[in-house]
Amino acid sequence: MKRARALTGAGLALALAFCGAGAWTYAQARADDSLAYGRERDHALADGRERLAVLNTLDASSRERARDGIQDWRAASTGPLRDELSNTAPRKGASARGTVTEAALTSLDTRAGTAKLVATVRVEVTPAGAKTPTTDRKRLEAVLARTGEGEWKVKALSAIPLARTAEEDESR
Repeated sequence: MKRARALTGAGLALALAFCGAGAWTYAQARADDSLAYGRERDHALADGRERLAVLNTLDASSRERARDGIQDWRAASTGPLRDELSNTAPRKGASARGTVTEAALTSLDTRAGTAKLVATVRVEVTPAGAKTPTTDRKRLEAVLARTGEGEWKVKALSAIPLARTAEEDESR
């Protein structure tokens, strides 16, 4: 009987020690700066991918839809890019649908609330009156800024030129 109590006590002490160690490890991980940085990186990347897709999409099948698409562009952007997009006049014409196929953050400053993102985007363009779209691929670099609401929006956008290979240079 004494032996059973001793084993039960030892087992209980071991279980409490294990739970205490687990709780301490969890508390350390929750307060870890690198974990918070990783979460912010993932948030910036997800927001950046979403905003780039919006900025490469426009349904211009009617003037009203084009106006709505330009409003979506403004909602996905901030700063000088947003101001520039505000001057875009809605017109009926070709429609485009952008899909981000690959993206990565090249820099992230959580204190300043800025990030740079590079991405490849597949854009399907359907000319007015046409049934089948043509596909274009773009490589873009976006400067992201964190807004007061904690969202990441595109502040600047530029195309990344394709590099020529040595073989292409020789053929010229």
